[in-house]
Amino acid sequence: MTSLWLDGDRAIPVDDFVPDASYDTVVVGAGITGLATALLLARSGMTVAVLEARSVGAGTTGNTTAKLSLLQGTVLSTLRGQYSQKTVNAYVEANKEGQAWLLRLLEERAVPFQRRDAYTFAVTDAGTDRIRAELAVGKAAGLAVEEAAGDAGLPFSTRSAIRLPDQAQFNPMDVLEALASDFRAHGGVLVEGVRVRGISTGRDGAVRTDAGDVHARRTVLATGIPILDRGLYFAKLKASQSYAAAFRVPASTSIPLGMYLSAETPGRSLRTHPNGREELLIAGGNGHQVGREPSPKARLEELLNWTRHNFPGAEPTNTWSGEDYQATNLMPFFGKMPRGGGKVFFATGYNKWGMSNSIAASLAITAEILGGDLPWANVLHHRITSPAGAAAAVALNADTVKAMAEGWAKAETAEPETETRTVPGEGAGTIVRRGRKPVAVSTVDGVTCRVSAVCTHLRGILSWNDAEKTWDCPLHGSRFTPAGEVLQGPTTERLPAAD
Repeated sequence: MTSLWLDGDRAIPVDDFVPDASYDTVVVGAGITGLATALLLARSGMTVAVLEARSVGAGTTGNTTAKLSLLQGTVLSTLRGQYSQKTVNAYVEANKEGQAWLLRLLEERAVPFQRRDAYTFAVTDAGTDRIRAELAVGKAAGLAVEEAAGDAGLPFSTRSAIRLPDQAQFNPMDVLEALASDFRAHGGVLVEGVRVRGISTGRDGAVRTDAGDVHARRTVLATGIPILDRGLYFAKLKASQSYAAAFRVPASTSIPLGMYLSAETPGRSLRTHPNGREELLIAGGNGHQVGREPSPKARLEELLNWTRHNFPGAEPTNTWSGEDYQATNLMPFFGKMPRGGGKVFFATGYNKWGMSNSIAASLAITAEILGGDLPWANVLHHRITSPAGAAAAVALNADTVKAMAEGWAKAETAEPETETRTVPGEGAGTIVRRGRKPVAVSTVDGVTCRVSAVCTHLRGILSWNDAEKTWDCPLHGSRFTPAGEVLQGPTTERLPAAD
């Protein structure tokens, strides 16, 4: 599975890693948060290096649906259920500022994007209630949100819909390419293929990588979920995986030129993308908690079938998935990391709306480093977790403990490896026992791999993802290739081979 955005031979220029080099700031992660933060700091005159474990955009940014919208499904009304209108207004202002900054960059750098109206639609009475609440809260926050007429241009019946005009969509890799180019033009160093393993907050400011140490006065973690356990943010975030597909649609089938999201579950997301003379349809949704779904492939297939049903003749060109993180208190986290000595900054918890929240976080982190002041950031920093947010955190961690216990119970009763006479079929993975050690065995592209079935973060038992052909941790969302290489954190350590 390869996203539409990552499919191709795009080459973003990068730099060599120089061990023992010193910088004012090291940014870990080359997605939109990392590159935007790095660019802002480099423009201020700082020496900045970005260290990316894989490649630019390989994480969430390159696997998103890339909607830059202030109408975000029913996010605002959900937030209003836990926070004051003042706090919700601050969230909207943060996203407005992030959206405006990114649109200016795209215009200045001549990066293609399309202005589109954003819609939230409902197909049930319960969804209509949510839309009414979203309309009220959006208006109270100063957004020009309005009721949409009829079926909002969709080819199926809806109960209700709301619209926010003049939002935007784009190819996220075009955005990253522009950010990287501007960053390097300001003296920034961009390195791929170097994984950060740890950070020292001592006098030497060592950033420890698998290729040697570098040194920095401060470090910014832009890794989706923090790769450091200080602050225990892994216990405050729910890792979810959603699916997307790009479709060619015959001329006889009309497709709506807007950005759509359903108010109900399973989520349904729609947008288009210009591809030469044709307009591709991008459908997304069917999310679930990472590592908890028996068959992610079935989730993807259900999304494909739904799209084919509603858009006759549609055939997929690309399928992919993206991993996102939702905070138990529903608000993004950004700023200084606890127990970081004032030298470690981070951002996480965008709840699938990273195109604007990421820039907002970058602006806030940069302001904090440079001594600026952003009123909306001050409000968000001083928010108080509601009883509902606290209860969500308790429930999330109770589920995590349950997943840990269930995983080990299954592993201890797995078939002994000595009795296994065959390897898994193509595209399959299974867990067996070698003595008391659980072993993850899979076969992909004709190659059978045997690695430890124990996550290197906090020892959860991994589960096989039959859509992406990966080993996924049901505790905090770490994901690995069949050979054990890290795809996404919070872990930074690969799975040891079992051979």
